[in-house]
Amino acid sequence: RFDQRRISPVISSLLLEIEKIMRCSSVFSLLPLAFIGIATAFNEVVVEKKIAGTGPEVTASHRYRSMVTLYIEKADGSRTPSGWSTRKIDGAQADEPFEFQPGKNLIVGWTEGVLKMREGERALLHVPSDKGYGGRAMGQPNGGGFWIPPNSDLLFDIEILGKVGEQDL
Repeated sequence: RFDQRRISPVISSLLLEIEKIMRCSSVFSLLPLAFIGIATAFNEVVVEKKIAGTGPEVTASHRYRSMVTLYIEKADGSRTPSGWSTRKIDGAQADEPFEFQPGKNLIVGWTEGVLKMREGERALLHVPSDKGYGGRAMGQPNGGGFWIPPNSDLLFDIEILGKVGEQDL
């Protein structure tokens, strides 16, 4: 039987090395899905960078503005819209940035993920269920707004626009 407390630091190191390899070569085009699967199996949040940020790193001491779309992520990597987005293109009434402060009234996975980002960056945050809502369902099923079934792995498509009260990057 494995002791996850002892294995987790080793797995984290391994995942960082795999991530470095994936950045270096297109030969490893199938590794991202395997990497994400391994990480979520070990309860790790994965930040998949889409657009590099040019601003400062996100910290827990500021409030930020972001554009976000939330999906439910299946084990095979497919995703289903949850019904919650701040982007008009993804179903919101209008583009309406979401304001947040890492560590304040957020799921653990969101905070862990955004603290690995920079202002101006757009990324996919792959959040395992245990760092999301766990066994709790959220929202309304059957078209009543957003819906997150219990034990769902989450995928946030998030862009950090900048700090609240400052000009967006």
